Amino acid sequence: PPGAGGGISAEMSWGWGQARLHILAIVFALEVSVGKTNTVVALNNSDVLLPCTFATCIGFQDLVFTWYFNSTELIYHGKIKSKSSEPVLVVRNPRVEFVGSTTGKDNNISIVLKNVDFSDAGKYTCHVKNPKEKNAQHNATIFLTVVQKMVETDNTLTLIIVSVVGGVIGLLVLFMLIKRVVLFIIKKVQDGKKECLVSSSGNDNTENGLAGSKAEQKAPPKA
Repeated sequence: PPGAGGGISAEMSWGWGQARLHILAIVFALEVSVGKTNTVVALNNSDVLLPCTFATCIGFQDLVFTWYFNSTELIYHGKIKSKSSEPVLVVRNPRVEFVGSTTGKDNNISIVLKNVDFSDAGKYTCHVKNPKEKNAQHNATIFLTVVQKMVETDNTLTLIIVSVVGGVIGLLVLFMLIKRVVLFIIKKVQDGKKECLVSSSGNDNTENGLAGSKAEQKAPPKA
Protein backbone atom coordinates (compact mmCIF):
# COMPACT_ATOMS: atom_id res chain seq x y z
CA PRO A 1 0.00 0.00 0.00
CA PRO A 2 1.16 3.59 -0.55
CA GLY A 3 1.28 4.28 3.15
CA ALA A 4 3.46 1.26 3.81
CA GLY A 5 5.79 2.18 0.98
CA GLY A 6 6.15 5.70 2.33
CA GLY A 7 7.01 4.30 5.74
CA ILE A 8 9.76 2.08 4.33
CA SER A 9 11.17 4.98 2.33
CA ALA A 10 11.25 7.20 5.41
CA GLU A 11 12.99 4.48 7.42
CA MET A 12 15.57 3.98 4.68
CA SER A 13 16.23 7.73 4.49
CA TRP A 14 16.62 7.92 8.27
CA GLY A 15 18.96 4.93 8.24
CA TRP A 16 21.07 6.44 5.47
CA GLY A 17 21.25 9.72 7.37
CA GLN A 18 22.48 7.89 10.45
CA ALA A 19 25.07 6.02 8.37
CA ARG A 20 26.38 9.27 6.93
CA LEU A 21 26.66 10.77 10.40
CA HIS A 22 28.54 7.68 11.54
CA ILE A 23 30.94 7.93 8.58
CA LEU A 24 31.54 11.61 9.28
CA ALA A 25 32.21 10.80 12.92
CA ILE A 26 34.85 8.28 11.86
CA VAL A 27 36.46 10.69 9.40
CA PHE A 28 36.69 13.56 11.89
CA ALA A 29 37.42 11.43 14.94
CA LEU A 30 40.12 12.53 17.36
CA GLU A 31 43.00 10.06 17.56
CA VAL A 32 45.80 9.80 20.13
CA SER A 33 48.90 7.64 19.66
CA VAL A 34 52.02 6.71 21.64
CA GLY A 35 53.85 5.23 18.66
CA LYS A 36 54.38 1.74 17.30
CA THR A 37 54.98 0.18 20.71
CA ASN A 38 53.30 0.95 24.02
CA THR A 39 56.11 -0.36 26.23
CA VAL A 40 59.15 1.58 27.45
CA VAL A 41 62.12 0.28 29.45
CA ALA A 42 64.22 2.77 31.45
CA LEU A 43 67.28 2.52 33.68
CA ASN A 44 66.93 3.36 37.32
CA ASN A 45 67.92 7.02 38.02
CA SER A 46 67.65 7.96 34.32
CA ASP A 47 65.34 10.30 32.37
CA VAL A 48 62.76 8.65 30.11
CA LEU A 49 60.73 10.00 27.21
CA LEU A 50 57.01 9.20 27.18
CA PRO A 51 55.86 9.95 23.60
CA CYS A 52 52.35 11.03 22.61
CA THR A 53 50.82 12.70 19.55
CA PHE A 54 47.28 13.46 18.50
CA ALA A 55 45.54 13.98 15.14
CA THR A 56 42.24 15.52 14.08
CA CYS A 57 40.91 16.24 10.59
CA ILE A 58 39.03 19.43 11.45
CA GLY A 59 41.61 21.06 13.71
CA PHE A 60 41.29 21.95 17.37
CA GLN A 61 40.36 24.85 19.59
CA ASP A 62 41.03 25.20 23.33
CA LEU A 63 42.22 21.61 23.38
CA VAL A 64 42.99 20.06 26.77
CA PHE A 65 45.50 17.27 27.36
CA THR A 66 46.47 15.43 30.53
CA TRP A 67 48.91 12.73 31.56
CA TYR A 68 47.93 10.25 34.26
CA PHE A 69 49.99 7.73 36.20
CA ASN A 70 48.14 4.48 36.85
CA SER A 71 44.87 6.10 35.69
CA THR A 72 44.39 8.28 38.79
CA GLU A 73 47.45 10.41 39.54
CA LEU A 74 47.59 13.54 37.34
CA ILE A 75 51.23 14.33 36.48
CA TYR A 76 50.76 16.91 33.70
CA HIS A 77 47.89 19.11 32.52
CA GLY A 78 48.09 21.52 29.59
CA LYS A 79 45.90 23.55 27.23
CA ILE A 80 46.35 24.57 23.58
CA LYS A 81 44.34 27.48 22.22
CA SER A 82 44.91 26.76 18.51
CA LYS A 83 47.32 25.29 15.98
CA SER A 84 49.29 28.54 15.90
CA SER A 85 49.99 28.52 19.65
CA GLU A 86 52.10 26.31 21.87
CA PRO A 87 50.65 24.49 24.89
CA VAL A 88 50.18 26.39 28.13
CA LEU A 89 51.00 24.64 31.38
CA VAL A 90 48.17 24.31 33.89
CA VAL A 91 49.69 21.96 36.44
CA ARG A 92 52.50 19.41 36.49
CA ASN A 93 54.56 17.14 38.67
CA PRO A 94 57.99 18.76 39.40
CA ARG A 95 59.76 15.77 37.84
CA VAL A 96 57.83 16.03 34.56
CA GLU A 97 58.99 18.21 31.66
CA PHE A 98 56.98 18.96 28.52
CA VAL A 99 59.08 18.41 25.37
CA GLY A 100 56.48 18.46 22.59
CA SER A 101 55.25 21.08 20.14
CA THR A 102 51.94 21.58 18.35
CA THR A 103 52.82 24.33 15.85
CA GLY A 104 54.76 22.03 13.56
CA LYS A 105 53.67 19.10 11.42
CA ASP A 106 52.94 16.76 14.34
CA ASN A 107 50.78 17.60 17.34
CA ASN A 108 53.38 16.39 19.80
CA ILE A 109 52.48 16.42 23.50
CA SER A 110 55.27 14.16 24.76
CA ILE A 111 56.78 14.48 28.22
CA VAL A 112 60.00 13.45 29.95
CA LEU A 113 59.93 11.84 33.37
CA LYS A 114 63.16 12.70 35.19
CA ASN A 115 65.23 10.58 37.52
CA VAL A 116 62.94 7.56 37.46
CA ASP A 117 63.07 4.86 40.11
CA PHE A 118 61.36 1.51 40.55
CA SER A 119 58.24 3.11 42.05
CA ASP A 120 57.66 4.94 38.72
CA ALA A 121 57.04 1.68 36.88
CA GLY A 122 53.46 1.37 35.74
CA LYS A 123 50.85 2.72 33.32
CA TYR A 124 51.02 6.24 31.85
CA THR A 125 47.96 7.51 29.99
CA CYS A 126 47.94 10.43 27.55
CA HIS A 127 44.40 11.88 27.36
CA VAL A 128 43.14 14.52 24.91
CA LYS A 129 39.83 16.42 24.75
CA ASN A 130 38.91 18.63 21.77
CA PRO A 131 35.94 21.01 22.24
CA LYS A 132 35.91 21.75 18.49
CA GLU A 133 34.82 18.15 17.89
CA LYS A 134 31.91 18.39 20.33
CA ASN A 135 34.27 17.58 23.20
CA ALA A 136 35.55 14.41 21.54
CA GLN A 137 37.99 12.53 23.78
CA HIS A 138 40.61 9.88 23.18
CA ASN A 139 43.63 8.45 25.01
CA ALA A 140 46.58 6.10 24.62
CA THR A 141 48.64 4.25 27.22
CA ILE A 142 52.34 3.50 27.77
CA PHE A 143 53.63 0.83 30.15
CA LEU A 144 56.93 1.78 31.78
CA THR A 145 59.35 -0.78 33.19
CA VAL A 146 62.32 0.35 35.32
CA VAL A 147 65.40 -1.87 35.52
CA GLN A 148 68.74 -1.72 37.29
CA LYS A 149 70.71 -2.84 34.24
CA MET A 150 69.90 -3.19 30.58
CA VAL A 151 70.20 -6.78 29.37
CA GLU A 152 72.22 -7.13 26.18
CA THR A 153 70.64 -9.33 23.55
CA ASP A 154 72.76 -12.35 22.67
CA ASN A 155 72.72 -12.67 18.89
CA THR A 156 74.97 -15.75 18.80
CA LEU A 157 72.10 -18.16 18.21
CA THR A 158 70.67 -15.89 15.52
CA LEU A 159 74.03 -15.75 13.74
CA ILE A 160 74.36 -19.54 13.89
CA ILE A 161 70.88 -20.02 12.44
CA VAL A 162 71.57 -17.51 9.66
CA SER A 163 74.89 -19.21 8.86
CA VAL A 164 73.33 -22.68 8.75
CA VAL A 165 70.45 -21.51 6.55
CA GLY A 166 72.89 -19.70 4.26
CA GLY A 167 75.06 -22.82 4.02
CA VAL A 168 72.09 -25.03 3.17
CA ILE A 169 70.95 -22.62 0.46
CA GLY A 170 74.50 -22.52 -0.93
CA LEU A 171 74.66 -26.33 -1.06
CA LEU A 172 71.31 -26.49 -2.82
CA VAL A 173 72.48 -24.00 -5.44
CA LEU A 174 75.73 -25.94 -5.94
CA PHE A 175 73.79 -29.21 -6.26
CA MET A 176 71.50 -27.71 -8.88
CA LEU A 177 74.50 -26.44 -10.88
CA ILE A 178 76.23 -29.84 -10.74
CA LYS A 179 73.01 -31.56 -11.76
CA ARG A 180 72.62 -29.29 -14.78
CA VAL A 181 76.25 -29.87 -15.84
CA VAL A 182 75.89 -33.65 -15.50
CA LEU A 183 72.63 -33.66 -17.48
CA PHE A 184 74.28 -31.53 -20.17
CA ILE A 185 77.21 -33.97 -20.47
CA ILE A 186 74.89 -36.98 -20.60
CA LYS A 187 72.85 -35.31 -23.32
CA LYS A 188 75.98 -34.58 -25.36
CA VAL A 189 77.17 -38.21 -25.03
CA GLN A 190 73.76 -39.52 -26.08
CA ASP A 191 73.68 -37.15 -29.05
CA GLY A 192 77.15 -38.38 -30.06
CA LYS A 193 76.02 -42.01 -29.96
CA LYS A 194 72.99 -41.21 -32.08
CA GLU A 195 75.21 -39.53 -34.66
CA CYS A 196 77.45 -42.62 -34.79
CA LEU A 197 74.47 -44.94 -35.27
CA VAL A 198 73.03 -42.77 -38.00
CA SER A 199 76.40 -42.58 -39.72
CA SER A 200 76.86 -46.38 -39.57
CA SER A 201 73.39 -47.19 -40.83
CA GLY A 202 73.74 -44.66 -43.62
CA ASN A 203 76.89 -46.23 -45.21
CA ASP A 204 76.36 -47.48 -48.76
CA ASN A 205 77.84 -50.98 -48.03
CA THR A 206 78.78 -51.28 -51.73
CA GLU A 207 82.42 -50.88 -50.90
CA ASN A 208 82.39 -53.51 -48.19
CA GLY A 209 80.78 -56.26 -50.25
CA LEU A 210 78.34 -57.03 -47.50
CA ALA A 211 75.24 -59.11 -48.02
CA GLY A 212 72.49 -57.08 -49.50
CA SER A 213 74.95 -54.63 -51.02
CA LYS A 214 75.00 -53.47 -54.60
CA ALA A 215 78.12 -55.60 -55.22
CA GLU A 216 76.00 -58.74 -55.07
CA GLN A 217 73.59 -57.66 -57.70
CA LYS A 218 73.18 -60.39 -60.30
CA ALA A 219 74.87 -59.93 -63.64
CA PRO A 220 72.54 -59.38 -66.53
CA PRO A 221 71.55 -62.64 -68.25
CA LYS A 222 73.58 -63.66 -71.27
CA ALA A 223 71.99 -63.16 -74.55
